[in-house]
Amino acid sequence: MSFQHRFDPTSLREYDIRGIVGKTLSGDDAFAIGRCFGTIVKRDGGNKVAVGYDGRLSSPMLEERLVAGLVACGLQVVRVGCGPTPMLYYAAYELKCDGGVMVTGSHNPPDYNGFKMVLRNKPFFGAQIQTIGSMAAAGDVVDEAQGSSAEEDVSDRYVARMVKDYDGGERQLNVVWDPGNGSGGAVTEKLVKALPGKHTVINAEIDGRFPNHHPDPTVLKNLEQIIAEVRKQGADLGIAFDGDADRIGVVDNEGHMFFGDQLLVVLARDVLKNKPGATIIADVKASQVLFDEIEKAGGKPLMWKTGHSLIKQKMAETGSPLAGEMSGHTFFADKWYGFDDAPYSAVRLLGIVARMTEKMSDVRQALPQVINTPELRFNCPEERKFAVVDEVKQRLASSGAKVQDVDGVRVQTEDGWWLLRASNTQAVLVARAEARDEAGLERLKASLSEQLQASGLAAPDFSGENAGH
Repeated sequence: MSFQHRFDPTSLREYDIRGIVGKTLSGDDAFAIGRCFGTIVKRDGGNKVAVGYDGRLSSPMLEERLVAGLVACGLQVVRVGCGPTPMLYYAAYELKCDGGVMVTGSHNPPDYNGFKMVLRNKPFFGAQIQTIGSMAAAGDVVDEAQGSSAEEDVSDRYVARMVKDYDGGERQLNVVWDPGNGSGGAVTEKLVKALPGKHTVINAEIDGRFPNHHPDPTVLKNLEQIIAEVRKQGADLGIAFDGDADRIGVVDNEGHMFFGDQLLVVLARDVLKNKPGATIIADVKASQVLFDEIEKAGGKPLMWKTGHSLIKQKMAETGSPLAGEMSGHTFFADKWYGFDDAPYSAVRLLGIVARMTEKMSDVRQALPQVINTPELRFNCPEERKFAVVDEVKQRLASSGAKVQDVDGVRVQTEDGWWLLRASNTQAVLVARAEARDEAGLERLKASLSEQLQASGLAAPDFSGENAGH
């Protein structure tokens, strides 16, 4: 039977395949992904693929069609069921699979879904995802063969392996957890039973309609429930996950949000005690405070491009034991596998907090205080977004400004810094600025606006709340 398929072009993204179910993503797409990704695995000499799915209403149907496509390539498919994305990555490693596919819409609205892939335990992204589109259009797949599929529940093994790295000693913590009705719910409930201390889990039921709040723990509004519970109980901290539990959000004992870069400071100090001089990676959106604190703790800070696949690749290249992004992706290669894993990062954080004499709020308040804009995203035509960044870069180069251009442009001044980069996944530009005081922040915003206007774009709306940080 001949095979050919065309994807909606908007669904083939930089780091994954994603779309609106019934509009830009269908069961036929899932089958085609199975056929094409399965072909790539086969041609690479592989024969075994792990598959998992999140708690969205459309996920079981998409998983079934995906598996059918993989099996039609003659592959052996291990179905690990509903759970977090990092559990699928774990399964791919531990079950010695040649590839892995996770059906997940991550933190997108309920009607979205998508696919994240790994090939030989490395991120599968960028040009590789575009290859799936061209293979499907050309019908370039291996001949149909009869593979097999079997279910294997790895959740207990995954939890036991995480708990093995808990190093908090005897202190009993009081912790509130919020998996946000996402696919990390059942694993969280197993995890808290295996950890010492008192644990309260809210929104544990996996429900793809996300009835309580949107599952993105980097947005303060989505943390209101966990903050209220932490304050009510006088808990030591709260831990929240996104829809597929590969991103973490943390609130301290006072109910204040710990930003992704502040969390990385805490994790990095701990890792560097045993690995002095190690390279710690963070994305270009992170605070200067983070890079300074890594240096103070005896590490080598490395600023890198935003994007979980790009960070994982750089970690492998540099031998970095720890990395993180502002978005809450946190990657441990120290004792762990180097992929982004929110439940595992939570276990490591709890170990650190249990060994601390001070409170989480003391740690946050002791960090140098800066103020910054939230991440500002504004529309820019697809064909102009990278060009605008290049134009800004060239103008700055001729003015002698101090510029870091690893991902867009990050401009350092006496006031602080501002960043302008093109999104890899949308027709938008992303900006951010950080200073020690309001006056400095205003000067940075003015400088950024001036550059945008010189490229024919309106200045972004800076009216969002500036965050103390």
